[in-house]
Amino acid sequence: MSLRKKQSDFVHMVSLLIAYAYQNGYELTFGDAYAQRGHKKNSLHYDRLAIDLNLFKDGKYMISTEDHRKLGEFWELIGGSWGGHYDDGNHYSLAHDGRQ
Repeated sequence: MSLRKKQSDFVHMVSLLIAYAYQNGYELTFGDAYAQRGHKKNSLHYDRLAIDLNLFKDGKYMISTEDHRKLGEFWELIGGSWGGHYDDGNHYSLAHDGRQ
């Protein structure tokens, strides 16, 4: 599959995740949507296949991995890879190849 097709699929998945979050009473802002600083050289953020999301519930910023669990489990159900398995709960990516 081409990178452009992967990016298109990823954007669609992110749209489903955002809708799911809002349906469950969460609000989101974007964290790192594209790697420009501080990411590993082979980060999926550079390929636009990963995103970090800032999570809010009732106006409170939710920062722990556990806070993201409900969204992470949904993300995995639709085929994504969730960073909660390596204590990076706000990280959502497309690939399952070990890259973050």
